[in-house]
Amino acid sequence: MEDCVFCKIIGGKIPSAKIYEDEKVISFLDIMPANKGHCLVVPKIHAQTLVEMGDEDLSAAIKATKKVARALSLSFGNGSFNIVMNNGKEAGQLVNHAHIHLIPRFQKDRLRIKWSHLKYEGDEIKDYAEKIKKFI
Repeated sequence: MEDCVFCKIIGGKIPSAKIYEDEKVISFLDIMPANKGHCLVVPKIHAQTLVEMGDEDLSAAIKATKKVARALSLSFGNGSFNIVMNNGKEAGQLVNHAHIHLIPRFQKDRLRIKWSHLKYEGDEIKDYAEKIKKFI
């Protein structure tokens, strides 16, 4: 996609602080990090969300995420990190190209990833399970 910032990075039209690259995936530092060292893992084939990604590209992205996570852990001397993938506008996705955030965590950092916890009423949990299972 010619107007996609990640496609431009993949194509070398925009510079990046590259961490890792293979034939299917590129990883680079996020320019607006949640914590310093925050990396993105991006499939080279344009797909907007995880659901639109091909299985081979998804597998390559997950394997690259593990590789980069190991490097993050070793470089900062701890094994603490968050893996986040926003899919769609309502989930907070800002760049419409599938990507995985790898965010290193540190003792006393100020980053908070928190959500409220809801409760199912009555048999509602069973109803939701059935709705989802119909499409698997």
